[in-house]
Amino acid sequence: MNRPTALIADDEPLLRERLAAHLARLWPELQIVAQARNGREAVELCEDFAPQVVFLDVHMPGLSGIDAARGMGGRTQIVFVTAFEQYAVKAFEQGAIDYLVKPFDEARLAETVQRLKQRIASQAASATDNSLDTVLNRLAGELRDRGVARRWLQWIRASIGTTVRLIPVEQVVFLRSDEKYTLVVWDGGEALIRRTIRELADELDPERFAQIHRSVIVNLARISQVTRGLNEAADVHLNGRSELLPVSRGYLRLFRQM
Repeated sequence: MNRPTALIADDEPLLRERLAAHLARLWPELQIVAQARNGREAVELCEDFAPQVVFLDVHMPGLSGIDAARGMGGRTQIVFVTAFEQYAVKAFEQGAIDYLVKPFDEARLAETVQRLKQRIASQAASATDNSLDTVLNRLAGELRDRGVARRWLQWIRASIGTTVRLIPVEQVVFLRSDEKYTLVVWDGGEALIRRTIRELADELDPERFAQIHRSVIVNLARISQVTRGLNEAADVHLNGRSELLPVSRGYLRLFRQM
């Protein structure tokens, strides 16, 4: 019989270790297949390992736990971990997700473990897209109301020959990376920069840019259409350009209404 699998995502290593230790005592059959340091890494590892359960810290640098949950869709059972119970209680009451409040209460974690076992045994799906979106939108709104407005990246600096070019982000069409460099494609041309997609994704306004693949970010205003293919894949078409940008499975739900 296959062991149930889980991913833990938290930017604090000690809290990841503590949660893993609690789970080892309460659910020894559970296999922790990966641990993530931030939301973006959590989405990537979820795509790689397809865990049945993901424990997500709400507050992580860059991509928050809420945004990471959007990227995971309904493929996994989501348990939010938060220091702010008022966020979690509303989500839990909706029935879309479960939650844990820091510092962990082992009795409360035991209840969560029992619910997760029942859902996995019955092969119950996670929240539907609509119910999950309702919860995540509410949580995101509360976090915005209580947080400080963030200053997003306005310019990308690129060296072109002997010239340093400051590219306004609104002119960027898409960014595509390999291991060391990122290709910036904008209205006036293209250039390679020594920055990773992960770094840029954390600095770009998510209302204007979306990561659609672990190596691709696109300006949402430049998308003309999205075509779905086989094996839960898709391609993004751009206004006035011939390039097709791949959409990996973990990011498909960004376009579910298209």
